[in-house]
Amino acid sequence: MKQPQGRPRTKPDPSSPAIASRAAALDILISTIDRHRPLDEAVDSALHGRELESRDRAFARLLATVAIRRLGQIDDAIFRLLDRTQQIRPVAVQHLLRLGAAQLMFLQTPAHAAVATAVDLAEARGLGRGKGLVNALLRRLSREMAAILDEQDEARLCLPDWLWSRWTAYYGEEATRAIIRQQLAEPPLDITIKPREDAARWAERLGAQTLPTGTLRRAVGGRIEELPGFTEGAWWIQDAAAALPAALLGDVAGKKVIDLCAAPGGKTAQLAAAGATVTAVDRSAPRLALVEANLRRLGLSAELVAADALAWEPRAAPADAVLLDAPCTATGTMRRHPDIALGKGHEDLAKLVRLQAALLDRAANLVRPGGRLVYCTCSLEPEEGEKQVDRLLAANQNFGRVPIQSDEIGGLAEAITPEGNLRTRPCHFAKYGGMDGFFAARLERRR
Repeated sequence: MKQPQGRPRTKPDPSSPAIASRAAALDILISTIDRHRPLDEAVDSALHGRELESRDRAFARLLATVAIRRLGQIDDAIFRLLDRTQQIRPVAVQHLLRLGAAQLMFLQTPAHAAVATAVDLAEARGLGRGKGLVNALLRRLSREMAAILDEQDEARLCLPDWLWSRWTAYYGEEATRAIIRQQLAEPPLDITIKPREDAARWAERLGAQTLPTGTLRRAVGGRIEELPGFTEGAWWIQDAAAALPAALLGDVAGKKVIDLCAAPGGKTAQLAAAGATVTAVDRSAPRLALVEANLRRLGLSAELVAADALAWEPRAAPADAVLLDAPCTATGTMRRHPDIALGKGHEDLAKLVRLQAALLDRAANLVRPGGRLVYCTCSLEPEEGEKQVDRLLAANQNFGRVPIQSDEIGGLAEAITPEGNLRTRPCHFAKYGGMDGFFAARLERRR
């Protein structure tokens, strides 16, 4: 007599939230790693049109972001477990392994859930024999990952070689490791409120703490549009470090200020809220449209100009102040944008340095005598910060540096260089959850 067979395995339902959210994360990895799209764009594209609850959308984004942020560690763990003769084909199988490993190693997803959903997604995507590899390798990883994590040098694995050599040479190995530790953490949500709003009241309403610099900080969670004060335009999202450069211009009420390379518009909003007459210039019309929408929500106004800053000619006389947030490698923002570590190198830096020099020279020509110029980048590379300013001051005797004082930046004295520039690192304000890496220098045109 035949023995009864076990129940056949239920065919996976691709529309179930568990699989659909991971499918979105898989599409984000494919778009970001294989097609080199910015992570934010990849997330928006992958989630568009998918019928997912807000928590499942948030999980898809978190899963993909952690997989990219910890890519070096994850790949190291995967290849430790592979037979030397094994090859991972097609590339979607490798991404599935990365997503499974991210859940097991860093998101504390139960092993049965991480493995089963990865296998189900492999089947739903028609990955054939890759399903067996996904199942076997993730099961083994669930058993051996504790030992692997103990052996890994996470800081070294999670930073590209070219940045490791640069940062250790400039900041030292201890500081570099501190930077990377902070960049590997999930960043908080930073909020800038309008100057006339009651900071203590909004901190209470938003469940936030007030940083010494005045920024409100809360844990990430929920839709930003549903937070108190969003609809009435009481505040906007802006990292604590990014909020510092505009404040270095001092009292700008009634003054004419030019904001070059203005998008995404946080600094434009700061200047307009402080009473300045702002001309915001950016070469991207779509990005300026987002700036316009944000200003409208905030009840603020500025003249928006879609133009190349190198060619743009203002209609009126030179400005009282110019703020230039120059395009850069953005290596100071890798905790929020971990995809920055993918695919960039020395050649990208060299091109950007040339562009920054041209933009800084152009910005200097737009400042009236006695007026101020603040140059900033969200980069940790000295060529994009200190060296650019030193070059300008050596070549243009009309400008001098106005040193930044610690009381202007919430007492963060460790972020002021011996020359009087601002140089924040992600490990600054560590007890509050860190901040982006930023450089800023304040210059004044001699009368």
